[in-house]
Amino acid sequence: MTIEMELRGLDFTDNEIKVYITLLRIGSVRAGKLAQECRLERTSTYNALKRLSQQGLVSTVTEANRKVFTAAEPDKLIDMFKEKEERAALLIPQLEQLKKFEREVETIQKFRGFAGIKTVLNDVLRTCSAGGEYLIMGSEGQLSERMPTYARIFVARKDQKRIRARILIREGVVATGNIRSKFTKVRHVPQEVISPAVTNIYGDKIAIIIWSETPEAIIIHNADTAKTYRSYFEFMWKHGSH
Repeated sequence: MTIEMELRGLDFTDNEIKVYITLLRIGSVRAGKLAQECRLERTSTYNALKRLSQQGLVSTVTEANRKVFTAAEPDKLIDMFKEKEERAALLIPQLEQLKKFEREVETIQKFRGFAGIKTVLNDVLRTCSAGGEYLIMGSEGQLSERMPTYARIFVARKDQKRIRARILIREGVVATGNIRSKFTKVRHVPQEVISPAVTNIYGDKIAIIIWSETPEAIIIHNADTAKTYRSYFEFMWKHGSH
């Protein structure tokens, strides 16, 4: 993926991307010159500069009564998202207090789109304890193919928690992404065993991901159902080939 695509995935607008990359490339510059370099209208340039400044990614100094703009160091991106994470962590207890009544936990949750898939897989990371395990059936590298950046992030976070994974895949499928992790074991089922969905079994939950054009997923939170799926998995694991 290009730098522009990666920044877009971090919720930067196209104008903000142009302005930030141009500042990194040419260094300190006045707004008029920057607009020319970016081929943007001045108003669009100033709007982008304003938001980037608010995020701490652009600094301003005054030279000869005129403002000059400079891009912050690229590692500021990490600080920016750490700050958002810390603010969210502080907000969670306040949101929890808004729950005036105990509510029954949803047994089935539905998700749609790539953001929904992230939510599901983040739930796997959150639910599995350090050194825990989760089971996967039907994976054929769809995550690495459709969401390569998030796939790397997911595997890194999984390995950081030392979460073990066991995966059943069809014979002939090329090992990619999660399968290559040192905390992952793989066994194969016959090639004719085809599954249209990827099933993740973890804790008392089952997450089923359907990799259609717009991916969809559901999380089933039910201990008995998870136990049943885990039993099916263990049977296939026992009879799978190395």
